[in-house]
Amino acid sequence: MRQSTPRINRLALAIAIAAGGTAIPAAFAQDSAGGLEEILVTARKREENIQDVAIAVTALSQTEIDRTFARDLKDLASMAPNLVIDDTSQGPGGVAAIYIRGVGVADVEKSFDPAVGVVIDQVFIGANTGALLKSLDVGRIEVLRGPQGTQFGRNTIGGVINVERTKPTGEFGGKLRAGYADYDTYNVEGLVNFPVTDTLAAKLTASKREQQEGYYQNITTGDDDGREDYEQFGANLLWSPTEDIELEYTYNYENTDQDTPPLLNNGQERHLFCSAFNYCSPSLDSTITGDRYKVARKAIRPPKFSDPTINVTGFDQLQDTNFDANFNTDTHIVELRWDVAEGYQLDAVYGHWNSSEVVFTDWDGTPDLLYHTDRPGNWDQDSLELRLSSTGDGPLTWSAGVFLWQSSFDIKLRSYIGFAGPFILDIPQYGYQDTDSRAAFFEADYAVTDKLTFTVGGRYSEDEKTSAARGVVDTSNPVDGFAPGVNGDPSDKWNEFTPKLGVKYQLTDDAMVYGTWSNGYRAGGFNTRVASYSEATTPYDQETVESFEVGYKSSWMDNRLRFNTAVFLMKYDDKQEELHLPDTLSGTGQKTVVANASTAEMKGIEFELQAEPTDNLYLRANLAYLDAAYDEFTFFDALVGAEVDFSNLDFRRAPEWTGNIDMTYEWDVAGNTMWARVAYHYLGEHETNFDNSPELHNDAQGLLDASINYDYGKARFSLFGRNLTEEDGYMIGYDVASLWSYSAARPPRTYGVEVTYEFGGK
Repeated sequence: MRQSTPRINRLALAIAIAAGGTAIPAAFAQDSAGGLEEILVTARKREENIQDVAIAVTALSQTEIDRTFARDLKDLASMAPNLVIDDTSQGPGGVAAIYIRGVGVADVEKSFDPAVGVVIDQVFIGANTGALLKSLDVGRIEVLRGPQGTQFGRNTIGGVINVERTKPTGEFGGKLRAGYADYDTYNVEGLVNFPVTDTLAAKLTASKREQQEGYYQNITTGDDDGREDYEQFGANLLWSPTEDIELEYTYNYENTDQDTPPLLNNGQERHLFCSAFNYCSPSLDSTITGDRYKVARKAIRPPKFSDPTINVTGFDQLQDTNFDANFNTDTHIVELRWDVAEGYQLDAVYGHWNSSEVVFTDWDGTPDLLYHTDRPGNWDQDSLELRLSSTGDGPLTWSAGVFLWQSSFDIKLRSYIGFAGPFILDIPQYGYQDTDSRAAFFEADYAVTDKLTFTVGGRYSEDEKTSAARGVVDTSNPVDGFAPGVNGDPSDKWNEFTPKLGVKYQLTDDAMVYGTWSNGYRAGGFNTRVASYSEATTPYDQETVESFEVGYKSSWMDNRLRFNTAVFLMKYDDKQEELHLPDTLSGTGQKTVVANASTAEMKGIEFELQAEPTDNLYLRANLAYLDAAYDEFTFFDALVGAEVDFSNLDFRRAPEWTGNIDMTYEWDVAGNTMWARVAYHYLGEHETNFDNSPELHNDAQGLLDASINYDYGKARFSLFGRNLTEEDGYMIGYDVASLWSYSAARPPRTYGVEVTYEFGGK
């Protein structure tokens, strides 16, 4: 139900109290002189102190990441203001819905480019599936808010989450971690560094996490749903043949065997599945089971895959199956860092990332076969960036480079539709898309005086996509059950120049102000989830964001307090909208249309604090206000033969208020260290789907995490809990036209114990 909440007032009060000091105590991240440690970030493709970077950026160190007991990127959503991260549960391996300042994408289809970039070791991950990276061996995570079109390029119009893993140390040492949590979950992780030669260092990582009991109770089968088995192996080599050259190679393999993520049916009276099949929710804030952690699905599929229709007057022609799903990835990264001359560095980064997935999904969430799909898919990407930077001490510093990208994906989707009559419709659809991208970029700083610095930058991007969506026109001549293309496969090109201007003024040694004007761009494309050939061959255009930002960064109390704030205004033009509309001509009864249907404006203010009031207490806090609204959102609906105005709708995943308070306190126990952490994350009410369906609305949520830990020598013993307030807000909401709506709830309250042991080193 929509209702206001007083929790934000308590949050604001607590942050105001915390403003009396923020930093990192000795055992946490304190520098040798006391106070907060210097935080180095690579937000502009070179190492800089976070307090000197003239953009809104938040960073977490490895120590802070470890202390959250995060399973993946989603569990770190509280780290930055105006950041929302959800797993949409639409596929295996984690399908990311990452929104920054109201900008993001929450769709499983890989033809829809992300709007927030996830970058790991300088390699951009081009698909939402797999972007919820696991947190093992992460050295630092940075959240860059606002469009990053100059340095990171297309598809970063909302911002970037920049992840850096640790480097090989060249010394023998490492750590082991083992833990057990409820839902019969255990994890084992290991990392070892060792020298190979005087110039070659190596690092190996391995991990396994198995959740043997699902969060959901299936009232149809009597079993639990949502089990997951994750395995990972990685190798990292760092070769330093001279003082001026480093060559690094990283390999990482991940495999997830799991239940297909369960989905909840939120059917209402306006939906066909409620009126015709009696699958109705008892209230707006519930599901057809009456509980957000109870599902009703059953895995049923026809036994024949080649027939366009299968007569099933009796269910004896159907077969029970299971919801086993798999997702695996291979990553190869090669990085060259070369000081080619005094004051100049050449960087070359090659990345290859491949993923494959197999999943059978019951979208309708009922015991019947109403809408089930097979979705086997593959993604493959290669990228190369060459960058030359000046590293001298003169007034002018700059970096310039070129970027090349190639990606392809394919999906052989089969939908089994059982609500349309006495037949089970077997609807094949083949989707494919190939992308080639090229870009050239530069960014330069010029220090006019010791206090005043100007920034200018720009990037020219060119993208070409070739697409195919088959099985929607001619099923008389199927190839492996999929119809061939008609008149060839469509292709199109888009290009954009994204400039940036900035100014920074150093007020004192410990405070500065800045202002930036920047632009972001997301390429156009083709929709591969279509109901007709015309939809498959009609491209949608690129979208752009223009951003204005003014910020203030400061340190106080001998570097025991940091206070940063940013005010922003973003103008969205030709916004790409994924519209879920009814369609009487489609075998599925609905269609997804992508159109440049809206313009919008986002504005807000963000506050961040770190403090170390005493040597034993560390505080981190943030608070953000966001006002995101459509200026115009209209679309011509061919089914009704009229233009529909959606301008009054609210943005998805754009809560007006977000905030977080994170406190760690340590004390001595028998000559060793014990410490406790408490974190509270406030997420204001918000919508989860584009048409603001009331049954999919999220009320405000307050998420509480806590842990208590004891360091004994090189061992650490921990007891932790996540979501202690038992918030069951929706991570995804999707209204399937007039048929039904579905959702998935966030993980419930969990407890666990963990032991970490470090070995080797000095």
